[in-house]
Amino acid sequence: METLLVSLMPYIIGSAVVPLQIIICLLLLKSPKQGLFKAIAYVAGMTIARLLQGLIFGLIFSEAATSGETGNDKNLVISTLLLVLGILLLIAAYKKWHGHDDPDDPPPKWLTTLDNSTPLKAFGIGVGLPLIAPKLWVFTLSALATIAAAQLGQASSAVVFLLFILLAQSLLLLPILIRILLPQKSKSLLNGISAWLTKNNRSIVIVVSLVFGLLFLKSGISGLL
Repeated sequence: METLLVSLMPYIIGSAVVPLQIIICLLLLKSPKQGLFKAIAYVAGMTIARLLQGLIFGLIFSEAATSGETGNDKNLVISTLLLVLGILLLIAAYKKWHGHDDPDDPPPKWLTTLDNSTPLKAFGIGVGLPLIAPKLWVFTLSALATIAAAQLGQASSAVVFLLFILLAQSLLLLPILIRILLPQKSKSLLNGISAWLTKNNRSIVIVVSLVFGLLFLKSGISGLL
């Protein structure tokens, strides 16, 4: 179990540090009306989307893992996913470097309607973001393939995937907890973090995409060879 969690850490970190999802959460928290409830609904929506991905693709990968595939076949699936993820991340770094839009960015109207959105709309944004972001898809699919390859059984695999979701969303849950525990002091802190992330979003995406892109590309090629 511990070894599996170590293997999942690159996917967990990669999923957690996507700046846009954190910026959306902070903007929702800053909303003058029901900001806290909007942020909670947003994270709940992301959780539901990832649970649905886990339910569908977890079963597919589990069936493949128990259908007589050899270890080489399992490694081939994981290595291919790593290779695809590495390429996607490097493409994202290249596009950001040249000032192009990130394919994981949601439609602009999402960001302009955050202040006026309801908790239900925030929930919808949370559901939609993991489903339209290619990199988040591959992070989740790679994690599911790694869990399935370990063949821990359905119960243990479900627990590990729930841990993956919790840790992948830790940087969304943290500001919500800060807002709950420190309702007054948190405002200036969260405003500062939001402003910093918005200002440095491009640089963060480039660095994160480049580092993880090279890491996953190397792992994928090594696995295929």
